[in-house]
Amino acid sequence: MAQAVRTETTKTDPGRGLDLRKLGMWTFLGSEVFFFGALIVTHMAMRGVEPLSSSFKSMNVEAVRELFGYNVITSVLAFILLMSSLTMVLALDGVKTNNPKRFRFWLGATIFCGLCFLGGQVYEFTHIIHEGVTIRNSMFGSTFFTLTGFHGTHVFVGVVWLTSLLISSLRHPNRYNGQNFMAVEMAGLYWHFVDLVWVGIFTLVYLI
Repeated sequence: MAQAVRTETTKTDPGRGLDLRKLGMWTFLGSEVFFFGALIVTHMAMRGVEPLSSSFKSMNVEAVRELFGYNVITSVLAFILLMSSLTMVLALDGVKTNNPKRFRFWLGATIFCGLCFLGGQVYEFTHIIHEGVTIRNSMFGSTFFTLTGFHGTHVFVGVVWLTSLLISSLRHPNRYNGQNFMAVEMAGLYWHFVDLVWVGIFTLVYLI
């Protein structure tokens, strides 16, 4: 008799008993830590290096604080992205407890939070460009837009990934369950990493 729910075949390392897909994801995320670290260090080093063709005479620490200090939307975006980690945890729990409605609801909430973050980032970029800071007129602008834009790209990839999981779950209701949740867990690991990176960017770029 065929099983009503789909189970997954675990791909493990015979010597260690590790799921190779999860090991691969951790390896990828580890490499991303070094990449984002390099971008953050470069951006911090470029503050005050050269003048800007804007209302700021130079992009020193005071000018950076003036540019970002009143930008309340950035704090709201940070809160939204952090809350999306919670909704992702609840979505994964819905899968593991064989509660597809809960899984889809919280996965949809995570996608919504990601879209709100992307929309807010577009608004923020528009505001900063309006202030005279662009990717071409200074090293500060180049490193800032590269760093935050690269992170935004990661958020966009995560939204597409989660959306594909939601669509797949709607088309095949029994695809993800307590015995087959690795695809959701992998997406969750990626999403939590993206959130954690933003905590670092928000603290070092916007607050310090």
